[in-house]
Formats: sequence, C-alpha cells, structure tokens
Amino acid sequence: MRRKLLVTVWTALAAFVLAAPLAANGNFPERIALPNGFRPEGIAIGQRATFYVGSIPTGAIYRGSLKTGQGSVFIPGAAGRAATGVELDQGRLFVAGGPTGKGFVYSARTGELLATHTFFTPTAPGQTFVNDVVVARGGAYFTDSVRPFLYRVDRGEVTAIPLTGDIAYGPGNNANGIDTTPNGKTLIIVQTNVGKLFTVDRETGLTREIKLNEPVVNGDGIHLDGRILYVVQNRDNKIAVVRLAPDLRSGTVTGHITDSDFDVPTTIDEFGKQLYAVNARFTTPPTPDTPYWLAKVEKLTGKGRGRR
Repeated sequence: MRRKLLVTVWTALAAFVLAAPLAANGNFPERIALPNGFRPEGIAIGQRATFYVGSIPTGAIYRGSLKTGQGSVFIPGAAGRAATGVELDQGRLFVAGGPTGKGFVYSARTGELLATHTFFTPTAPGQTFVNDVVVARGGAYFTDSVRPFLYRVDRGEVTAIPLTGDIAYGPGNNANGIDTTPNGKTLIIVQTNVGKLFTVDRETGLTREIKLNEPVVNGDGIHLDGRILYVVQNRDNKIAVVRLAPDLRSGTVTGHITDSDFDVPTTIDEFGKQLYAVNARFTTPPTPDTPYWLAKVEKLTGKGRGRR
C-alpha cells in the first residue's frame, strides 16, 4: 500500500512538473506574427492558449495559438464592419465596431455571425467610435470614445446608458478600455486623453474617479488581475501597473512594463503569468506589406519598479 501511495504521489508530482511550463508559458514564442497589412487592435485569449485578434478597418478576426505562434484568418473582413476591442465569453466573440457605431457577436467555434447590434448610426465621420467591450453578469458592455454612453447588450436588447458623475468628455479619445471586477458588479474604464481611471455603475452609468498618483495618459486597453490593473499606454510604448485600493477609490502606479517588441501596443490579455500585447503601430504608415505582431511580457506584482 505504501509503495502504491508513493508511486501515485510521484506520478502526480511528475504531471505537475511537466504541466508547469505550459502554465507559465515560458517556452511559448516571445513574438507572434500577424498577417502583413492586418492593422490589429483588440485581443481575447481562451483557456487553451487560443487567441483572437481583430482588424480595425476590415472587421476580420485572426485566430492563432500562443503555444506555436501559428494561425490564420478565422473570420474574413466584410463591408460595413470593423473590429477594435474583442471579448471572449462562453463560446462567443463580442467585437466592438469602432466607427461603424455597432457591436458584433460571432461564434468562437465556427466564426458564424450571430448578431449585429447598432448603438448609433453616424451621418458623418467622427461621430462615434465603439472602442472596447467586456462581459459582466451576462451583459456585454461597450465603450464609446466619442459619445458619453455605455452600451449594454443583454439578451439581445440594446440599452444606451449615459455616463454621468466624475467623467467629462473632451477632445480626442475619451472612454476606451474596459474591464470588470470579479463579481461583475462594477466596471472600470480608462479615459485616454486625460489618463484617468473611473469605476462605472453598470446599471446607472454613474462614474467615480479612481484617484491616481500619476496619470495614465494614452491609456488604451486595460486588464484587471486581482487588485492589479494593467493599463496599456499606447503611444508611450509601456504598460502601467496600478495597484488599486480595496474600495477602488484610489490607485498607485507602482511601475511600468516596457519591451523592445512594443510598437504602439493597444490592448492586452493574459495567459498564465504572461500578458500578450497587440502592436497596432499607429505611427507607422499602413501598407499591405506592413508587419504586425503580438509581444509577450511577464506580469508585475505591483511591488517593484519597472521591467526590461
């Protein structure tokens, strides 16, 4: 009996050791190529190291493997579509439609378009920019960087929720990246042009500023991991590491993640101990041959200063 127990323990230990590199994804590629000319922005990562990245001007979705770095266009682009923020939830891909004023929902298994939601119909350029999306308690919430609204899609019904309280829209990109607390009750958004963070009541749209020790200007995609909020500062080529107070009334920028593979990163998602950033390369003139890629970086705990 004792020998059998030891064999069982060692077998379990061996399985853990073998699985550890996968969990840490230390052997995964540091840089993953996307199609030339793709012009990416949003990213969502599934549990099996599968990632989805959207194309801003075409609405195409690229699907690939973090483990191998290989992939292909999963959903072709189409007229009248665009893809900025991307969220994966229960086998569905929720995609923010940028200047189209729409949100799109696809099957993450087949790529079928399941629904198109119209939040605002622009009559001229620059009237709307549906930028990012998160799913919280069953509803999908979309930000608009031009119009001070949060768009909720719940059971197919669309509600435009005015943003009130501390946030004040101004010139440039306003509400951008969005995430949710683990219980789904409170949303967090970043305002790009002023570098501020806000909590948002998902029912009323009431915002309250999260007071920071320094602004996160050019804040784009965000990712909440426990009490650590990672904020991509796109044109600054860094990711701010913000330790939030338990009551979400304040936060401390404790460091920044930088990497030589950053070239105007826009959004991030996590897998294991790593973050994967999409490089939109906004300062590089786009051509059909312009290369784009994902960059893998390690998380910070929020206790130290800087990295790489």
